[in-house]
Amino acid sequence: MDLDAVARGLPEVTVSEPFAPGLPVYKVAGKVFAIHQPGEQVTLKCDPGLALELRAQYAAVIPGYHTNKRLWNTVLLDGTVPHDELAELVRHAWEQAVRGLRKADRDRLLALLPRE
Repeated sequence: MDLDAVARGLPEVTVSEPFAPGLPVYKVAGKVFAIHQPGEQVTLKCDPGLALELRAQYAAVIPGYHTNKRLWNTVLLDGTVPHDELAELVRHAWEQAVRGLRKADRDRLLALLPRE
């Protein structure tokens, strides 16, 4: 699965490498929703309840690395989390970041999100 393509395919995503070259950070409206260490792991913003469920379901999902462990999960890219599930987690992370925006910005961005 091309995680970069999934993240960039979401509305108004920007990518930078503020921490280190080759460590892309994905943002929407200035809010971080994913930090990708290609080939190794991705750290994703997550609803706290879902974060706990995912950690119980998958050994490859652990509390967020260098982030608020209640609101972030790190997913080890070892192939044990199905690609469709991982793509949905990226989309969920984007939605979590958008939910923290002002209502006008939130409504505008959510309206741009393709429905599945």
